[in-house]
Order: sequence, then structure tokens, then C-alpha cells
Amino acid sequence: MADAYKTGRGLIKIRAKASVEEQSNGRERIVITEIPYMVSKANLLEKMADLVRDKRIEGISNIQDESGREGLRIVVDIKRDGVADVVLNQLYKFTPLETTFGANMIALVNGLPRQLDLKEILQHYIDHRHEVVKRRTEYEVQVAEDRAHILEGLKVALDNIDLVVSIIRGSADPASARMALMESPELSATRQVELSERQVGSPAPQAGLSERQAQAILAMTLQRLTGLERQKIENELNGLNREIERLRAILASREKRMEIVKAELLEVKEKYGDERRTEIVLSALEFNVEDLIAEEDMVITISHSGYIKRLPVSTYRAQHRGGRGVSGMQTKEEDFVEHLFVASTHSYILFLTDRGHCHWLKVHEIPRGSRVARGRPIINCVDMDPDHKVAEIVPVKEFDENRFLIQVTKNGLVKKTALSAYSRPRRGGIIAMNILDDDRLIEAVITDGDDHIIIASKNGQTVRFRESNLRPTGRSTQGVKGIRLASGDEVIGMVVVKSEGTLLTVCENGFGKRTPLEDYPVINRGGKGVINIKTTDRNGAVVSVKDMEKENEVMIVSQNGILIRLPMQDVSVIGRNTQGVKLIHLGEGDRVIDVARVVRQDDEGESEADKKESSEDEAVSVSEVSGQEADLNGQASELENR
Repeated sequence: MADAYKTGRGLIKIRAKASVEEQSNGRERIVITEIPYMVSKANLLEKMADLVRDKRIEGISNIQDESGREGLRIVVDIKRDGVADVVLNQLYKFTPLETTFGANMIALVNGLPRQLDLKEILQHYIDHRHEVVKRRTEYEVQVAEDRAHILEGLKVALDNIDLVVSIIRGSADPASARMALMESPELSATRQVELSERQVGSPAPQAGLSERQAQAILAMTLQRLTGLERQKIENELNGLNREIERLRAILASREKRMEIVKAELLEVKEKYGDERRTEIVLSALEFNVEDLIAEEDMVITISHSGYIKRLPVSTYRAQHRGGRGVSGMQTKEEDFVEHLFVASTHSYILFLTDRGHCHWLKVHEIPRGSRVARGRPIINCVDMDPDHKVAEIVPVKEFDENRFLIQVTKNGLVKKTALSAYSRPRRGGIIAMNILDDDRLIEAVITDGDDHIIIASKNGQTVRFRESNLRPTGRSTQGVKGIRLASGDEVIGMVVVKSEGTLLTVCENGFGKRTPLEDYPVINRGGKGVINIKTTDRNGAVVSVKDMEKENEVMIVSQNGILIRLPMQDVSVIGRNTQGVKLIHLGEGDRVIDVARVVRQDDEGESEADKKESSEDEAVSVSEVSGQEADLNGQASELENR
């Protein structure tokens, strides 16, 4: 609508009238009481049902048509974990609950067609109304003067009735009588006196009676000779003279003409104006889904088979070191949780695949699930090649051209690219890094351009170098050597050093430690590095490295889906050439596969009642999942089988 008003051409969106109501059981529902013009209710209900059946809208549990004599009423019940405002926005997007009308404001201006904006249309309409008032007044003056002219002739005849009768009686026919009246000197003298007494108007072209006046005298009936009729003629003539004076004053003043235009518009408003039946609301073009979603941190988990979900960080309460943790995701026996990340609902997510492709998504667009639900296949969220796997997910608030994305591969290659280069991925993704067949993308981080980079290997080696040693390159490049690896070794992670805190190192058997970052010397890119942790049989290989502060917390997830949230103050700070302490108790055959950092919030701490519970009661089994969550898992299993 804004474009239509500004340029004369645009789209006007028409939306249904809907409200969100809360039911007694705590669930929400959407009540639709009006739908756009020319939209069929039956087709609308069918379209909504198709979207629910095809799972394009997943927050709806039921749709009912409760229309009756009172009017239209469509009720959409929302699932317990659904957000009514988000579902309503999806209905506006995918159904005729929102329709579009095109506006093309073309009008004839001085005989030529022109496209006008709102201001121009209003101005031309005002000018048109002014011209109408002017021409109408000119016409009314002309009509009044013509009538006054006739009345003046009749008044002259009545004032000289005896002379007029004698002229008519002495004439041979009407034509000669008309000429005699027009040429009579006595009547001409009376005419001159009448003209001199007038305040307004202009004198007749001739001194005597005009032809029209003479004809009107001949057509005058005898009843006009009565006193009453004579008085009527005089009163009418006086009234016409005052009206002519008023009309000529209007023609002489534009201000008076504009006052008439205003008064007539107000009359139209009073006669036809009524209460608005529609509402003018914020344009959909200016409306974002984020306006309906509270900004909060979400835990994003991805399984090895490619299932993804999100849920609030507060779902996992903090525990002490060595606890059993809680179930963070239900998986099949052959599946396991492979990636875990924490990001805001308003952030962008870059999905970087192991083959170097990049896909773009919003965090709030990721389906939200229960704590033990499997989630939804990633291929249903982004258009990703089935042979590719997500290697890294990077939250991005803004695609700042002064920030960079640094990527590292399994074979130790590292690449630096401006973050703005990833701001517009295509539907099928874009190339983020050119990766050879025997290599895989391991991790990606965002930097400011002047940071230090630490690359860690599976066998416990690390190299720290300045980011300035990396020259920014384009997206479709291979990168340069970041660390020189020994035979059988490979890169497992990368850290951007923001402050001289500590480096958390976690091994696959659940052991780890924190080491001051100052213990890692800065060397040139491409070196072998120094020892980070001893990878003994007890520890196993290194799984992840994170830069941590004392007030931070981490989430550690195992292959079997067990997740623990651990405060960093429970982890000892020790030197590089050590084995570390136990961070999580793992079952037989289980191993750590991923670690994520979480900033602890005051309201997410462990309550007194929680501290009294046994750590063994905190492990949640699949049998404790509610009926609704079990249904979600069943649907995920069915989709997996398909």
C-alpha cells in the first residue's frame, strides 16, 4: 500500500480478521471471524487442511467450522508446544487468509493519461472540484441574468401598460408588434431609468427593449396585470439581483470558491460516511516473524542420521562434575547425536557441509521438539545434497563485511573469507570452500580480523598463530596449510582466542581439562605445534576444544544421546602436558562426540529441590515421554522408513 500511495502503483494486502484466544486447559486457538473479499470459505478450509496434512504447518491440532447465523467463525486449535501468532502468520502466508489487490492509479490530466501518487491525486481532485464550482457559478450567473433581463422587460411593460396595449392594438401582426415595442422611445426611456438604478449587471446592448423582452411582453397573460402579479415580478427581480451579486463575488474570490469545495465535501461525508468496516494495520512487508518470537537461547542438536531440533537452554539444569546428565535426544540404536550448538532465536544459521557447501536458515525456523524427541530431517529444512553431511552450524546476527569466516579441514587446511560473501545463499546452497575428495570440513568460526587462531588435532597437538597471517580469499578457494599433521592424525577443532582465558579440551572417554591460553605459544601458521593433552588409552582421542571462562558452562553430549551441563568452575586448570579429570560418566561402549559452550543465566541454576535429587534419577528414559512426544517420535520413525 505504501508503494501505491508513493508512486501510484503497488500492492494492497487484504487480511482476514483473526484473534488468539486462550482456552481453560492452557492451550491457544485462533478464531477467524472475517475473510477477504471473494475468498471461498470452503476452499480456504480445504487449503488449511492440506497444509496440516502435508506438515507444512505443524502447530495445528484441529480445524473446526463453527459458522452460523451469528456470522462466520473458523476455529484453529494450536498444539501444546505451538505458538499461535507464528501459526497465524504461516496461515497468512500459505492460504487465502491474505490476498493481494493491485493498485494502478492512472487518471487523465489535461487530456493525457498519467500515473499519480496519492498527493497528486488529491491535488488534482481538489483542482477539479474548484473548476466544477467555478463553472457552475458562471452558469448560475448566466441563468440569473437571463431571467433578470426578462423580468426587467415585463416590469417596463407593466409600468407603461397603456402604451404597450396601444402599440399592440395598432400593429398588423406579432412581428410588427415586436418591432414596434423594441423601437418605442417611451419604453426605451423607461428602460434606461431601470438600468441606471441597478447595482449589478451590465446594460443591455441596445437602449430599448431587446427582442427577448419584447417577445416576453407579447406572451404575457392578462392576469399579470393584477397588483399581486406585479408585486411578484418585482420581488423576484430584486431577489435575482441579490443572487447575481453573490455569485459574482464568488467568481471574484478563489478563497470563497475553496470554502464551497470544503463545505460540499463535508456534506458528502455527513451523508455517506459510516464507521470503517476494515482495519488498517502494519504492512506485511514491514512485518517480521521475529516480532512475534521472544529472543532466547536455543540448544540445536543434529543427529548422525541428519535429524535436527531446537529447545530452550533452560531445559537442561546445571549439574556437578561427574554426574549422569539427562537425555538430550532420543535416537535409534544405529543413530547418535553428532552436533550440538547454542544460538539465539533471532540469529541466522549457516549450515556448512563436510563437502564445503553453505545453506542459510533462521533459528526460529528450525522445528522445536521435546527434550527426548528425535527432531526433523535436515533435508526437510534446507535443500541439501543427500550425500552431504552438516559439518558445522554457525550462528550469525549480521553479515558484517568487516568480519570474517575462518574454516578448517580435517587435513589441516585453513581459509579466511569475508562474512558478507555468505549473506545471500541460493536455494540449493553456495560453495563455502573448495574441498578435495580426501578432505572434509571440520569447523568454522567468525572472527574480527585481528584475533589469534588455535587449531587442535586428534592426537593432542595444537598450533596457535595470528589471524593476520591469513590473507582473505573468495568462497571458491581451497585454503592454505594451517597445521602440519603427523601420519594418522587429523584436525578436530579450532578456537578463536578472544581473551587470555583457558582452553577446555575434552577427550572421547569423558576426560578433559582446562589449560591457560597463555601456555600456548604464538608461532607461524603451518607448524607442527605443541602438546595440548596426553591422548592415553584412558583418555582416548581428543574430541573437542573450546575457549572457556570460569563463569561459563559447557554441554557435553555422548554418542548414545546422554547430555550433561557442566559449570567450568568444577573443572580444574592444569598444564598442557597432562591427562585431565573425568567430566562425564559414560556407559559401556559410549563415547563423547560433541561439546558446546553455554553462558550460565541466574534463573537457570539448580534449585534446592533439584540438589536433593539423586543424580541417577536425572537420566530420563524413553518410557517417561508423554503421549504427544511419543507420537512425534513415531512420525519421525515413519518418515525415516519412507
